Amino acid sequence: MTGSPHLSDPSGASDLSDDASGRVRWRRFAVLTLPAVAVTAGLGIALAQGVLAASFAVSGQQFKVSASSLEGEGFAQYGSVDVNARQELIPVAVTAIREAKLHSLCQSVVTSLPVIGDISLNLTAGDKSPVEASNLFVDATQLSGDAVFSNIEIGRDASTLDKGPAEAQGMQDLFAQQADTVSITDLRQTAWATNAGTFKLSGLSMNVSKGKKECF
Repeated sequence: MTGSPHLSDPSGASDLSDDASGRVRWRRFAVLTLPAVAVTAGLGIALAQGVLAASFAVSGQQFKVSASSLEGEGFAQYGSVDVNARQELIPVAVTAIREAKLHSLCQSVVTSLPVIGDISLNLTAGDKSPVEASNLFVDATQLSGDAVFSNIEIGRDASTLDKGPAEAQGMQDLFAQQADTVSITDLRQTAWATNAGTFKLSGLSMNVSKGKKECF
């Protein structure tokens, strides 16, 4: 009887089976959850360090902004990240201006829809009187134009910025720049988000049309 193969300890076999299946389950669980954990951890770090730029989930579309000229007092610029509704982090360059005036402002976004095709939304303002904004934040991926700065500081630690809006600070040890004033002609930028304490658009006009019609 003691040599019978079927008299192996059933409790031992059960433990081995549970252990093996447990290892498989945990391995699969880790593979499925690690990406989500990484994103959550990244968001947690970003939130703790105040690096998230926009105060809302950005859409999946960038928009274009142009102006014949921009004059600003209290300029700061630094790297940051936006977050979309899927909790994905999007790197941006934040341009923050305490008081800004923009002439001949144009904003456009193009949406591609099934069957219909491209739909363009265009907003214009400031042709006669300038658009005025306070505590303006633009989370951009591209910016061009002819710029003049006064008392500019390039390479300042982003966490020590003090010339722009009060909230215009980035992560410690990261590159940033700031200036007393900024003047940009032929402004062109592509952005994910814009925030402003106040935004006064004189001569506002909005138009929705078929086709691709952008500011630049």
